[in-house]
Amino acid sequence: MIKKGLKVIVLTGKDKKKEGEVIEIDRANNRAKVKEINMVKKHVKTTKEKKGGIFPKESFIHISNIKLIDEKVAKKKEAKK
Repeated sequence: MIKKGLKVIVLTGKDKKKEGEVIEIDRANNRAKVKEINMVKKHVKTTKEKKGGIFPKESFIHISNIKLIDEKVAKKKEAKK
């Protein structure tokens, strides 16, 4: 089961084979946000408090397109190298 804070690997899409940490989960739509994965550009309008512009941010990716990384197996692979 995928939870916030766990390490995952992307299986499909433009960020295939990249690893990252889950930062947000949307259980109703079976989607998750992964740090530095599926980046999109958000256009923000200027207000009195904030300066506007184009900012990159993470977008949701479907849970079926990510896979949990087993920390124990990953550590063993690193030790062998």
